Amino acid sequence: MTWQHLDSQMKQWSSRLVTDVKLSPEAVSCLASTIAIDVRFLPIEEKEKIKQTSPIQLKYRLDELRAFQAFMDQAGSVRNNPAVTRGQVIVQNYICFVYLPESCFRVLEKVAGSGSAAKKCARFLSNNPVRAFRNAIAHGNWTYRDDYRGIVYWARKGGDKDEPIVRWEVDQESLDFWQQLARCVAYATFENL
Repeated sequence: MTWQHLDSQMKQWSSRLVTDVKLSPEAVSCLASTIAIDVRFLPIEEKEKIKQTSPIQLKYRLDELRAFQAFMDQAGSVRNNPAVTRGQVIVQNYICFVYLPESCFRVLEKVAGSGSAAKKCARFLSNNPVRAFRNAIAHGNWTYRDDYRGIVYWARKGGDKDEPIVRWEVDQESLDFWQQLARCVAYATFENL
């Protein structure tokens, strides 16, 4: 996947990137390329922190991301098959909201430059409502909306285990935005370490 392709894909989300993620219009116009530069020019010790977040080598993370993209391309070509669609939803939500935050977003938020697109995107993907969605996916506390145009999920608002679990909802457009942003940030980060 080229930076130009990712930059182009993310342009459809320009207004959400400005309002929700608080990015500048300049960063939005070439988001993947901007994040790639943010990561490429991190100090070596900060890049090492990202690489050492887990015992899994970076090349294997990239392999999984590429395999996931190949799966999404194939599954997306299958029409009118609820079993394939549901499998695709499960895999996509796991990769974008459980696998990638643990291996990329949380540490990127800590090490990326202040005010950088990389930091802002990683922060958005690490905080509520995306964080709550991640927890609901990880703990199996989610279901489809009655109209199948989104997901209803249950999670705590904060990190206190005594806090009650509350109901959240994400519409399909927002979920598509979160997923595309997660993939963009992960590719731009992993390819530039």
